Amino acid sequence: MGLDLKPLITASPIALTELSGKVVAVDAYNTIYQFLSTIRGPTGELLTNSKGEVTSHLSGLFYRNINLLMENIKPVYVFDGEASALKLVEIERRQKIKQEAAIKYQQAIEEGRTEDALKYSKRTAVLTTEMVDQSKKLLSFLGIPHVQAISDGEAAAAYLTEKEIAYAAASQDYDSVLYGATRLVRNLAIGGKRKGPGGNVYVDIEPEIIEYSKVLEETRLNREQLVDVGILIGTDFNPGGFPGIGPKTALKLIHQYTRLENIEKIRSFLSDVPFQEIRELFLKPANLQLDELKFNDVNFEKVIEFLCIEKNFSTERVSTMLERLKKTIANRSQSLEKWFG
Repeated sequence: MGLDLKPLITASPIALTELSGKVVAVDAYNTIYQFLSTIRGPTGELLTNSKGEVTSHLSGLFYRNINLLMENIKPVYVFDGEASALKLVEIERRQKIKQEAAIKYQQAIEEGRTEDALKYSKRTAVLTTEMVDQSKKLLSFLGIPHVQAISDGEAAAAYLTEKEIAYAAASQDYDSVLYGATRLVRNLAIGGKRKGPGGNVYVDIEPEIIEYSKVLEETRLNREQLVDVGILIGTDFNPGGFPGIGPKTALKLIHQYTRLENIEKIRSFLSDVPFQEIRELFLKPANLQLDELKFNDVNFEKVIEFLCIEKNFSTERVSTMLERLKKTIANRSQSLEKWFG
């Protein structure tokens, strides 16, 4: 579902070059699900190797991170920990949607409806433990650190920005804003055009950044009130929010009543929503204790061994990208030597 804060937030375009030299805490599950949803064949089939193993997630991680490293961006991937009990309802809802989509996908394939098959396939993405382990292995070979969150990855990514360990969090969802991420980057490393909701119109997609301080300033809210707006709209912990309340109405109500429990029109629903507990999850999430991150050099041999030998990726394509990265790193080092020489 996702938190619908977009109507209340002003995002600014940002070029990847502006993130050069900066640490970006990436919501790992959000990103890998994106790869599993979008990196597919013409009828929606996942990419697989000669052994029948799914490789969409590895392909996405490899090519995106090579591009980020060439821009001198320092990504750290934050993986989800144990889900809160309140999130289980939303997880079950998503699983049901995937099951229904899988049935519709199969029907579309059997009936030759290619466009419908592709549409439904994007809703069937499943991230397995094996895929997570493979993703962590590839990231390690690329010299990119990964962090295991205690609970939500977005909460941990926000924590890294608050502690100034990371410059920004990166996710397609707006939950990072409620967790207090000082900056949120959306569409990281995505550029060009993408099909819109209708499927027939292409829209421009470029990286954008959301500044937390500006969100509070523009909405005229404090952090607690912003969380209350999120709860009114609907979060992963209370899907659907409160009946008849969208983003703009939620903002208006909090301006008027200060706190959600003061709002007269929703009092009959409050007993069914554990809003105090949800507040605590956003305002005081269980967070890891981390003081620094360790970035390593790319292990080019291990990357080729893992992707090309073990996972049957094209040696030519992988080697070409790695050579580009090598040249970029070498040129960067030469430039630094001339500057300080």
